[in-house]
Amino acid sequence: MHKYITDRLEINPLELSHDSFILELLNTAGWKQFIGDRNITSVQDAQIYIHKILNNELAYYWVVSHKEDAQSIGVISFLKRDYLEHWDLGFAFLPQYSGQGMAAEAAGCVLKNLQKTHSIILATVMPSNFNSIKLLEKLGFLFKNSLERDDLQLLLYSYH
Repeated sequence: MHKYITDRLEINPLELSHDSFILELLNTAGWKQFIGDRNITSVQDAQIYIHKILNNELAYYWVVSHKEDAQSIGVISFLKRDYLEHWDLGFAFLPQYSGQGMAAEAAGCVLKNLQKTHSIILATVMPSNFNSIKLLEKLGFLFKNSLERDDLQLLLYSYH
């Protein structure tokens, strides 16, 4: 996995050293509401969670941080889900960094680079996650259809 740099951000592959940040992010209200509670309640739980990601060849995570202070602020994920034909791009940021264009900057950078090897990239989102829908559309994703997964209604977006 590659490291990426934008004007304001560094986007680095997930490492075990990100355990405290992952613990914080996975316990935000937005993560729990729109992605789901992963029952990560300690740094040790976060390390186990990171190990699972790092040992899964169908999952790639990058941690987004400020260039100026190296503060971790979000993640970008790229997953091959068993129920989707193509890979799925995802993102989640700490709430205090929303509305500043950083998710668009980071996701756009990763998306641009993934396009080199993937002609179609998908994204799934809950219909009530208006901020993520807005960002997907800003990035150029187009609504494809609705689907149901684990009793949840999801919207499927496609980029190509």
